[in-house]
Amino acid sequence: METKNVVILGASDKSDRYSFKALKMLIEKGHSVFPVNPTIESINGVTVYKSILDIDQKIHTVTIYMRPQRWSMYLQEIIRLKPVRVICNPGTESSELEKELSDNGIECIEACTLVLLRSNRF
Repeated sequence: METKNVVILGASDKSDRYSFKALKMLIEKGHSVFPVNPTIESINGVTVYKSILDIDQKIHTVTIYMRPQRWSMYLQEIIRLKPVRVICNPGTESSELEKELSDNGIECIEACTLVLLRSNRF
């Protein structure tokens, strides 16, 4: 399996949150994670970035864990980052935002990162 650089937009340090579970599982599967949340310094020893623009690595996937109204503020940063794909986890979907990503050559899928990882389809 190919390992990927993955941004977790809306990362949380609360163990009951899906973004926290995704971070743990991504690491377990060998992926490099770049959590983004302006209010957290680190999660389980992993540095958390204040902004997508602070990441200086080529990113394959952005997985989103925030409402469309919130992640719309990050749309232009995601486009500048030029990931191969964006995963809109359940509750984060927005046809407008997904179209904007698609129009900029970024694949956008509606899926659950945890399910993709568990089924080896990530």
